[in-house]
Amino acid sequence: HPLGRVGAGRLPEGPRTGIITVLHVFCEQVESLYPHPGWVELDPEVLWSQFVGVIKEAVQAAGLHMRQIAGLGISTQRATFITWHKRTGKPFHNFISWQDLRSAELVNSWNKSLLLKVVHVIFTVLHFLTGNDRYLAPSFLTFSTQQTSMKLSWVFKNIHEAEEAAKKNNCCFGTVDTWLLYRLTKGSVYATDYSNASATGVFEPFTKCWNPTLCNLLSIPMSIYPPVKDTSFNFGSADSEIFGVPIPIMAVVADQQSAMFGECCFHPGDVKLTMGTGGFWSVNTGEHLFASRRGLYPLIGWKIGEEVVYLTEGCMSDIGTAIKWAQDINLFTNVDETAKMARSIVDSQGVCFVPGFQVSVNDPYLCASFMGLKPSTTRSHLVRAILESVAFRNKQLYDTIVKKVRIPLQTIRADGGVSNNSFVMQMTSDLINKKIEKPANADMSSLGAAFLAGLASGFWTDKEQLKKLRRIEAVFEPRKDLEEYKPAMDTWLQAMKCSPRW
Repeated sequence: HPLGRVGAGRLPEGPRTGIITVLHVFCEQVESLYPHPGWVELDPEVLWSQFVGVIKEAVQAAGLHMRQIAGLGISTQRATFITWHKRTGKPFHNFISWQDLRSAELVNSWNKSLLLKVVHVIFTVLHFLTGNDRYLAPSFLTFSTQQTSMKLSWVFKNIHEAEEAAKKNNCCFGTVDTWLLYRLTKGSVYATDYSNASATGVFEPFTKCWNPTLCNLLSIPMSIYPPVKDTSFNFGSADSEIFGVPIPIMAVVADQQSAMFGECCFHPGDVKLTMGTGGFWSVNTGEHLFASRRGLYPLIGWKIGEEVVYLTEGCMSDIGTAIKWAQDINLFTNVDETAKMARSIVDSQGVCFVPGFQVSVNDPYLCASFMGLKPSTTRSHLVRAILESVAFRNKQLYDTIVKKVRIPLQTIRADGGVSNNSFVMQMTSDLINKKIEKPANADMSSLGAAFLAGLASGFWTDKEQLKKLRRIEAVFEPRKDLEEYKPAMDTWLQAMKCSPRW
C-alpha cells in the first residue's frame, strides 16, 4: 500500500501458493514534498524504490520466496496523480497529492463563475423533466481542491511539456496504481481499475466512462486517460528483473474501497469507518448508485466480472495528521497514551480544536486553531480537544449519511490507525448511538487487496470464505446519552464558525 503499508503472509506450502497479505506488516512512509506553500508532492522515483523494497522485505520476513507468490494485490492512495510522456516514460512533474492546494484560485474562480451557474440550471431542468439521478449531481456541481480535475486543468495550463505532449497524444495520466502497474510491467500495461477511476472526480460512475463533458469544460484532453479494468483481475505480471520471477498482478484497488472489502462490508447498508490520515465513512449501496449530495459522493466500490458494487462516501481531513502534529510538538510522547490522557480529566475545560491543516472540501482556507485556552489549560486538555474533534466530526458525517442515504444502515466497522484509540471509538459510539466493531488488524486496505488478489488467482473461491477470516478485537457499544455531550459539541460548533476563510 504505497503511502501506507505492504504485507506478506505465510500460507499453505507448495509451488506458488503465497498471496501477499497482512500477517506481517511493514510500513515505510513516503515523504511528502512542499515546494511552495500549499503544494504537496511525492517523488515518483522514491515511491517506486520504496514500494519495491518493502515488498521484498515483507516476503523475506514471512519466510517465503518470490517464486511461491501466487499473486500481488495493490492498494493505493486515491486521487494523487502524475502525468508522463508515453514514448519515454519520463514524468512531466512529481505526483500531485490529493492534499495539494495549488488549484485553490482556479476552484474559487470556477465556483463563482456564470458558466457553472448555467450548468446548474440546465441539469436541474433535465433532472426535473426526466427524474434521472445522473442529472442530479451536475445540478449542484461544485469544484474542490481535492478533486483531480482542477489540478489536471492546472497542469495543462502551467506545464508546457505536458500540454504539447497531449496535443500529439503522447501524454499519459495515472493515479498511483497506474504508475506502479506501468513500472512493474516496464511499460507494457497501462491501466487502472474502477475503484481508483471513480475516486478521481473525472470518471462518470453512472456511465462507467471518463467524463467528456467535464473534460471539455476544463479543457482536459480525453486522450490522456488509461483503460479501466475490473478490480479483481489479471493485469499481467511484474517483469522478472524486478523480483527475480514474474509475479502476476491480480488486483488493483483504491485504499478506501480496499478497506471496505477487507472489512467484508459486502452487503447493502454495511458501513466502514476509516480513521487514518483523513477520515472516511463509506456505505455499501449495492447495485444502486446514489447521486452526489452535499457532503457525500458516489463511488464504485469494486467491479468483479458482472458484479458492480457502489458506495456512498463522505470524508473529513486532519485526523491522523492532527494527532501526529500534537506528538511532534511534544503534547505527548506515545500515541498510545492519548486515550488515557483524555480520560484523566472530566472534560476539555471549554478548549476546542478546529481542524484545518489539510484540504477542506468547502473551504481550502480554513485555519487550524485551538480556542478557549485558559491559564489552567494543560496538555491533557489539548489532547482531549483534538480527540473530541474527531468524534464530533464522525457524528456530523454519520448524521448526514442517515439523512441522505435511503437504505437502512447495518453493521459499522472501523479501521485505520486512529481506530486503535479507545477514547475516540467510545465517544463516537456514544454520539451516534450505535455499536462499532473494530477488527484485530487495523490495516484493512492491505487485507482487502490481498482478498481481491486471492479471489482472482483462485486461492479463495468466494466471499463466504473471506468472512470466516475476519477477527474482531473489540466492540464499542453506547454507554452515555447524547445529551451529556451536547454542551461540549455546541461549544465546538461555535468554534468551527470562527475559523473559515482565514
